[in-house]
Amino acid sequence: MLTLKDRERAFENKYAHDAEMLFKAQARRNRLVGLWAADLMGLEGDAATDYAKQVVKADFEEHGTEAVVRKLVGDLGDKADEQTVRDKMEEQLTVAKAQIVEES
Repeated sequence: MLTLKDRERAFENKYAHDAEMLFKAQARRNRLVGLWAADLMGLEGDAATDYAKQVVKADFEEHGTEAVVRKLVGDLGDKADEQTVRDKMEEQLTVAKAQIVEES
């Protein structure tokens, strides 16, 4: 029979797991959006990969979606507006979550 402590421990484990999965999905989303932006800027190969890494790093340096949005909007200039970047980030978060689930 589950005790209150067992239920609490299970809840804490689920919370930790969900937080870890969200972190991974956001990092992957940032990489995918970085590759999308690199393509818009005409970057290919290693240059595109390096740019995607910079986008991921932007989130680590100043945690949060807004830091990534500012970087992308600033770098893309007239190639994509803020709403387009936000829409792409939302789209890629869905893709990233699906990829992570598929890999599990």
